Amino acid sequence: MTKGIFITATGTDVGKTYVSALVVKKMRELNFNCGYFKPALSGTENGVPGDCAYVLKTAGINENPMDFVSYAFEPALSPHLASQIEKNPIKLEKILSDFERIKNIYDYVVVEGAGGIVCPFNLSDEKLLLPDVIKALGLDIVIVANASLGTINSTVLTVEYAKSKGINIKGIILNNYDESDIMQADNKIQVENLTGVKVIATVKSGGDDINFNESSHFSNAFCNDKILEIFKEI
Repeated sequence: MTKGIFITATGTDVGKTYVSALVVKKMRELNFNCGYFKPALSGTENGVPGDCAYVLKTAGINENPMDFVSYAFEPALSPHLASQIEKNPIKLEKILSDFERIKNIYDYVVVEGAGGIVCPFNLSDEKLLLPDVIKALGLDIVIVANASLGTINSTVLTVEYAKSKGINIKGIILNNYDESDIMQADNKIQVENLTGVKVIATVKSGGDDINFNESSHFSNAFCNDKILEIFKEI
């Protein structure tokens, strides 16, 4: 059976793609057959889905980025609006079909969302929001949050919304984290206190590695166990 995890975030430009790339990269460095999938992407560059291309390049997957995304739109807008402009409505059936294809290739799959947890995919002929996609894929989520000022509010709201939709949360990853910053260190503590969800990893600003529970201070076996804990059998 394939195992997967869905990576979402507290909002746009928080670092979902960056963190997704580091997770896939880490898994492959640990010799796990890990792939990537993005249901919808807005803001292609000369027809190239930039997020997918970045993740594949970072993780060392030499494949066509278009094979790892169901919908790629040129306008850098919310997926529902970009799809309306291009007259190509996002359908859940295609996302599920593409995901099944990816599952047949990889033992582990990191699925990356778009925008924040409430991101709309289709608001015209059918109502399709990001939580609908997550639940249809049968995945648990990891929430990426920025470690900076304001993250307590945005992270708590994201966690509570996900819980209200019956979505299981495996953990929070703080991006742009500086452990020497007293505010960021406190943010990490208070996010856990207020949500009851663990901060399972941190990523330094501009860092090229992801730190699962300070696993860099432990053995490779410890790191293996911690990163594998986020994946759910599907």
